[in-house]
Amino acid sequence: MNKRFFKLFGTNKPIIAMIHLDALPGSPLFDPDLGLDGIIKNAHNDLTALQTAGVDAIMFGNENDRPYEFEVDTASTATAAFVIGKLKNDINIPFGVNMLWDPMSSIALGAATGAHFVREIFTGSYASDMGHWNPNAGKAMRYRDRLGRADMLMLYNISAEFAHSLDGRKLSDQARSVAFSSIPDAILVSGKITGEAASMSDLRSVKEVLPNIPVLANTGVKQETLEEVLKISDGCIVGSSLKFNGDTWQPVDPKRANDFMHQVKILRASE
Repeated sequence: MNKRFFKLFGTNKPIIAMIHLDALPGSPLFDPDLGLDGIIKNAHNDLTALQTAGVDAIMFGNENDRPYEFEVDTASTATAAFVIGKLKNDINIPFGVNMLWDPMSSIALGAATGAHFVREIFTGSYASDMGHWNPNAGKAMRYRDRLGRADMLMLYNISAEFAHSLDGRKLSDQARSVAFSSIPDAILVSGKITGEAASMSDLRSVKEVLPNIPVLANTGVKQETLEEVLKISDGCIVGSSLKFNGDTWQPVDPKRANDFMHQVKILRASE
């Protein structure tokens, strides 16, 4: 098993919670009236709620920057770095970043902010809402290393949302191949869109062929499915189900976050 992964998170099955930043400058949904102060305030509120609930790590993402791009606007990445920098002194758990759907911008943001890990689609070939999707893991990892951040973990989402894989192989075969060819620190399995659960059969089949690599559920994990997910996987990334009314675009609901982590603690105590 990846020793760096478990050393970072300090648990066998970490819960990584999302902070979905408000739409950033450069994005059509950016709200000038909210401004940078409002983006920082909302992110800080989410951070406080998640850390109080006891999540193991957080991840900053730009899910609100729709329509999505493969090359993120420089202003968006710069603003994300500014926001994270403003919050940095209040972050007391490991944190990661993801600038959808741009591996190079995600790596750059992680390097600039001192992130512990980065998530992206680093491998594969897809037909997507954004067009043909053809990332380059080798280029991204070499960029990370050139920036002096070989210590920053790379979490590979191998089932891209908003897309259809052009790879004819089973997902488990793709996962086994990616693990060999592209040396991920962890493999993530997703549903078809943000907030939609990954197939349990997909999650199980990937974990069965990768017993020595962390495999996490990347989307759609809910309190009622948590036990089943953690029986199969090595942790999860959770966002929408911790929001008010389970709505991706709403702030984190402290009660939902607390209830979710209470269930995690019960499951951990029973192991």
